[in-house]
Amino acid sequence: MKKTFLAIVLTFAAGIASTFANDNDGISKSVESSFRQDFKTATNVQWQQRKNFSKATFSLDDQVMFAYYNADGRLLAVSKNIASENLPIKLQAELKNTYSNYWISDLFESDSHDATSYYVTLENSDQKITLQSSNSYDWNIYQRMKKDVE
Repeated sequence: MKKTFLAIVLTFAAGIASTFANDNDGISKSVESSFRQDFKTATNVQWQQRKNFSKATFSLDDQVMFAYYNADGRLLAVSKNIASENLPIKLQAELKNTYSNYWISDLFESDSHDATSYYVTLENSDQKITLQSSNSYDWNIYQRMKKDVE
């Protein structure tokens, strides 16, 4: 009787453990498998499931990175935050010349399908502008928002 009860408890516990281990916030096995193949040495992996994609936040070579996958496990893009001095020189110059009265609040590089894009969010007291560059030569306005002034 004790052995039967113990066997049932162990089976139940193993089932619960495997359910939680495989769940990973609704991330599919194909997405996790693709990620493990793409980033073999990644550490500190955290997953978020969004409506149209899965996002992995992880560390690779002491840098925090983000990988985006579709439901089939296809890598859509990889991004990482960068410092402004890591931008191509023409992009740095345009920021300094055209947006000198703004400060940088966010800057990241995104690699998708063998193309690198840069996104920078600039702010001043009145507005917030996000610029995008997909050619490493000039910026295009991606989004503009007025700040609420109280």
